[in-house]
Amino acid sequence: MELKMRQGYEGTGPGAITPDGCAVELYTRLPVGNEPDVIAAAVPAGAHILELGCGVGRVTHPLLERGFTVTAVDESAEMLERVRGARTVCGPIEKLDLGETFDVVMLASFLVHAGDPEVRRGLLRTCVRHVAQDGCVLIQREGEDFHTRVPREWVDPAGFTVRIVSAEPAGDGANSIHVEYAFPDAIWTQTFLSRPLTREQFEEALEEAGLRVDRYLTEDGTWVRAVPGDG
Repeated sequence: MELKMRQGYEGTGPGAITPDGCAVELYTRLPVGNEPDVIAAAVPAGAHILELGCGVGRVTHPLLERGFTVTAVDESAEMLERVRGARTVCGPIEKLDLGETFDVVMLASFLVHAGDPEVRRGLLRTCVRHVAQDGCVLIQREGEDFHTRVPREWVDPAGFTVRIVSAEPAGDGANSIHVEYAFPDAIWTQTFLSRPLTREQFEEALEEAGLRVDRYLTEDGTWVRAVPGDG
Protein backbone atom coordinates (compact mmCIF):
# COMPACT_ATOMS: atom_id res chain seq x y z
CA MET A 1 0.00 0.00 0.00
CA GLU A 2 1.39 3.38 -1.01
CA LEU A 3 1.48 5.87 1.86
CA LYS A 4 0.29 9.43 1.26
CA MET A 5 2.84 12.25 1.53
CA ARG A 6 2.46 14.21 4.76
CA GLN A 7 1.38 17.83 4.50
CA GLY A 8 4.46 20.07 4.59
CA TYR A 9 6.77 17.24 3.52
CA GLU A 10 8.12 16.65 0.03
CA GLY A 11 10.98 14.86 -1.69
CA THR A 12 12.34 14.80 -5.24
CA GLY A 13 14.88 12.65 -7.04
CA PRO A 14 15.26 9.12 -8.38
CA GLY A 15 13.51 6.20 -6.72
CA ALA A 16 10.89 5.78 -4.01
CA ILE A 17 10.07 8.73 -1.71
CA THR A 18 8.67 8.09 1.78
CA PRO A 19 5.75 10.09 3.31
CA ASP A 20 8.19 12.38 5.14
CA GLY A 21 10.11 13.19 1.94
CA CYS A 22 13.07 10.80 2.37
CA ALA A 23 14.43 9.20 -0.80
CA VAL A 24 15.22 5.53 -0.28
CA GLU A 25 18.10 5.42 -2.76
CA LEU A 26 19.64 8.55 -1.26
CA TYR A 27 19.71 7.00 2.20
CA THR A 28 21.38 3.86 0.86
CA ARG A 29 24.20 6.13 -0.32
CA LEU A 30 24.66 8.22 2.84
CA PRO A 31 27.63 7.04 4.93
CA VAL A 32 27.33 6.42 8.65
CA GLY A 33 28.97 9.01 10.88
CA ASN A 34 30.01 8.76 14.52
CA GLU A 35 26.60 7.49 15.63
CA PRO A 36 27.69 3.88 16.30
CA ASP A 37 30.62 5.10 18.43
CA VAL A 38 28.39 7.42 20.47
CA ILE A 39 25.79 4.70 21.00
CA ALA A 40 28.27 1.96 21.88
CA ALA A 41 29.92 4.18 24.50
CA ALA A 42 26.58 4.94 26.19
CA VAL A 43 24.98 1.50 26.52
CA PRO A 44 25.94 -1.97 27.81
CA ALA A 45 27.72 -4.34 25.43
CA GLY A 46 25.32 -6.67 23.65
CA ALA A 47 22.25 -4.64 24.59
CA HIS A 48 18.96 -5.16 22.75
CA ILE A 49 18.22 -1.89 20.98
CA LEU A 50 14.84 -0.74 19.68
CA GLU A 51 15.74 1.59 16.81
CA LEU A 52 12.86 3.93 15.95
CA GLY A 53 13.08 5.31 12.42
CA CYS A 54 15.83 3.00 11.19
CA GLY A 55 15.48 3.87 7.50
CA VAL A 56 17.62 1.62 5.32
CA GLY A 57 19.76 0.46 8.26
CA ARG A 58 22.56 3.01 7.96
CA VAL A 59 23.12 2.83 11.73
CA THR A 60 21.48 -0.57 12.25
CA HIS A 61 24.12 -2.50 10.37
CA PRO A 62 27.15 -1.09 12.23
CA LEU A 63 25.37 -1.78 15.54
CA LEU A 64 24.79 -5.39 14.53
CA GLU A 65 28.46 -5.69 13.61
CA ARG A 66 29.34 -4.53 17.13
CA GLY A 67 27.32 -7.34 18.69
CA PHE A 68 24.09 -5.53 19.55
CA THR A 69 20.68 -7.06 18.90
CA VAL A 70 18.45 -4.61 17.02
CA THR A 71 14.72 -4.41 16.45
CA ALA A 72 14.40 -1.89 13.63
CA VAL A 73 11.19 0.11 13.13
CA ASP A 74 10.20 2.29 10.19
CA GLU A 75 6.92 3.26 8.54
CA SER A 76 8.39 2.70 5.06
CA ALA A 77 8.38 -0.85 3.74
CA GLU A 78 10.76 0.29 0.97
CA MET A 79 13.28 1.42 3.59
CA LEU A 80 12.96 -1.78 5.62
CA GLU A 81 13.62 -3.92 2.55
CA ARG A 82 17.23 -2.69 2.73
CA VAL A 83 17.74 -3.73 6.37
CA ARG A 84 19.67 -6.98 6.90
CA GLY A 85 20.20 -9.03 10.05
CA ALA A 86 17.70 -7.25 12.31
CA ARG A 87 14.13 -7.97 13.27
CA THR A 88 12.05 -5.38 11.43
CA VAL A 89 8.67 -3.82 12.21
CA CYS A 90 6.76 -1.67 9.72
CA GLY A 91 4.38 0.98 11.06
CA PRO A 92 4.01 4.49 12.49
CA ILE A 93 6.44 5.00 15.37
CA GLU A 94 4.08 7.17 17.43
CA LYS A 95 1.52 4.34 17.56
CA LEU A 96 3.94 1.46 18.18
CA ASP A 97 3.17 -0.93 21.02
CA LEU A 98 5.11 -4.19 20.85
CA GLY A 99 4.16 -5.30 24.35
CA GLU A 100 7.81 -5.69 25.37
CA THR A 101 10.65 -3.58 26.71
CA PHE A 102 14.23 -3.08 25.60
CA ASP A 103 17.59 -2.23 27.17
CA VAL A 104 17.88 0.75 24.84
CA VAL A 105 15.37 2.73 22.79
CA MET A 106 16.89 4.96 20.14
CA LEU A 107 15.16 7.99 18.59
CA ALA A 108 17.66 9.42 16.12
CA SER A 109 17.42 11.46 12.91
CA PHE A 110 16.13 14.55 14.80
CA LEU A 111 12.69 12.92 15.07
CA VAL A 112 12.18 14.62 18.44
CA HIS A 113 11.92 17.89 16.48
CA ALA A 114 8.75 16.76 14.67
CA GLY A 115 6.85 19.79 13.41
CA ASP A 116 3.63 18.62 15.08
CA PRO A 117 3.96 18.67 18.90
CA GLU A 118 1.41 15.85 19.17
CA VAL A 119 3.60 13.66 16.98
CA ARG A 120 6.58 14.46 19.20
CA ARG A 121 4.57 13.50 22.27
CA GLY A 122 3.57 10.26 20.58
CA LEU A 123 7.18 9.48 19.72
CA LEU A 124 8.34 10.06 23.29
CA ARG A 125 5.46 8.02 24.69
CA THR A 126 6.57 5.17 22.45
CA CYS A 127 10.08 5.49 23.90
CA VAL A 128 8.75 5.35 27.46
CA ARG A 129 6.42 2.45 26.66
CA HIS A 130 9.28 0.30 25.38
CA VAL A 131 12.24 1.12 27.62
CA ALA A 132 13.06 -1.21 30.51
CA GLN A 133 12.94 0.38 33.95
CA ASP A 134 16.74 0.12 34.21
CA GLY A 135 17.22 0.93 30.51
CA CYS A 136 17.83 4.16 28.65
CA VAL A 137 16.59 6.20 25.71
CA LEU A 138 19.12 7.72 23.29
CA ILE A 139 17.87 10.81 21.47
CA GLN A 140 19.50 12.81 18.71
CA ARG A 141 18.80 16.55 18.76
CA GLU A 142 19.46 19.24 16.21
CA GLY A 143 22.46 21.50 16.67
CA GLU A 144 21.81 24.82 18.37
CA ASP A 145 22.22 26.76 15.09
CA PHE A 146 20.41 24.29 12.83
CA HIS A 147 17.64 26.78 11.97
CA THR A 148 19.70 29.97 11.98
CA ARG A 149 22.92 29.18 10.11
CA VAL A 150 21.34 29.05 6.67
CA PRO A 151 22.08 28.71 3.89
CA ARG A 152 25.07 26.46 4.43
CA GLU A 153 26.71 23.60 2.61
CA TRP A 154 29.51 21.08 2.97
CA VAL A 155 31.18 18.44 0.85
CA ASP A 156 31.16 14.95 2.31
CA PRO A 157 34.40 12.94 2.00
CA ALA A 158 32.38 10.42 -0.03
CA GLY A 159 32.11 13.03 -2.78
CA PHE A 160 28.64 14.57 -2.55
CA THR A 161 27.45 18.01 -1.42
CA VAL A 162 24.81 18.72 1.21
CA ARG A 163 23.06 22.10 1.15
CA ILE A 164 20.71 23.38 3.84
CA VAL A 165 19.04 25.83 1.51
CA SER A 166 16.44 27.48 3.73
CA ALA A 167 14.56 27.42 7.02
CA GLU A 168 11.34 29.38 6.70
CA PRO A 169 8.58 29.89 9.30
CA ALA A 170 5.70 27.51 8.64
CA GLY A 171 3.38 28.62 11.44
CA ASP A 172 2.83 27.56 15.04
CA GLY A 173 6.53 27.63 15.85
CA ALA A 174 7.66 25.15 13.21
CA ASN A 175 9.99 25.84 10.29
CA SER A 176 10.01 24.42 6.78
CA ILE A 177 13.51 23.11 6.06
CA HIS A 178 14.69 22.58 2.49
CA VAL A 179 17.76 20.40 1.88
CA GLU A 180 19.59 19.35 -1.29
CA TYR A 181 21.93 16.39 -1.77
CA ALA A 182 24.01 16.70 -4.93
CA PHE A 183 25.85 13.62 -6.21
CA PRO A 184 27.82 13.48 -9.48
CA ASP A 185 25.03 11.42 -11.06
CA ALA A 186 21.85 12.53 -9.23
CA ILE A 187 20.27 15.23 -7.08
CA TRP A 188 17.75 14.69 -4.31
CA THR A 189 15.84 17.28 -2.30
CA GLN A 190 13.83 17.04 0.87
CA THR A 191 11.45 19.53 2.46
CA PHE A 192 10.22 18.84 5.98
CA LEU A 193 8.80 20.54 9.05
CA SER A 194 10.99 20.91 12.11
CA ARG A 195 10.30 22.54 15.46
CA PRO A 196 13.27 24.26 17.14
CA LEU A 197 13.69 23.22 20.78
CA THR A 198 15.99 24.98 23.21
CA ARG A 199 17.69 22.72 25.71
CA GLU A 200 15.11 23.82 28.30
CA GLN A 201 12.18 23.08 25.98
CA PHE A 202 13.69 19.72 25.08
CA GLU A 203 14.09 18.73 28.73
CA GLU A 204 10.54 19.90 29.49
CA ALA A 205 9.25 17.70 26.64
CA LEU A 206 11.10 14.71 28.10
CA GLU A 207 9.76 15.41 31.57
CA GLU A 208 6.21 15.62 30.23
CA ALA A 209 6.66 12.14 28.73
CA GLY A 210 8.15 10.66 31.90
CA LEU A 211 11.85 10.88 31.03
CA ARG A 212 14.76 12.84 32.41
CA VAL A 213 18.19 13.61 30.99
CA ASP A 214 20.88 11.37 32.43
CA ARG A 215 23.67 13.08 30.50
CA TYR A 216 24.54 14.75 27.23
CA LEU A 217 26.80 12.43 25.28
CA THR A 218 28.45 14.86 22.89
CA GLU A 219 30.00 18.29 23.41
CA ASP A 220 27.52 19.90 21.04
CA GLY A 221 24.58 18.41 22.97
CA THR A 222 23.13 16.64 19.94
CA TRP A 223 23.14 13.17 21.52
CA VAL A 224 21.40 12.64 24.83
CA ARG A 225 21.02 9.69 27.19
CA ALA A 226 17.68 9.81 29.01
CA VAL A 227 16.19 7.46 31.59
CA PRO A 228 12.71 6.89 33.02
CA GLY A 229 11.81 9.79 35.29
CA ASP A 230 11.97 7.78 38.49
CA GLY A 231 14.94 5.74 37.30
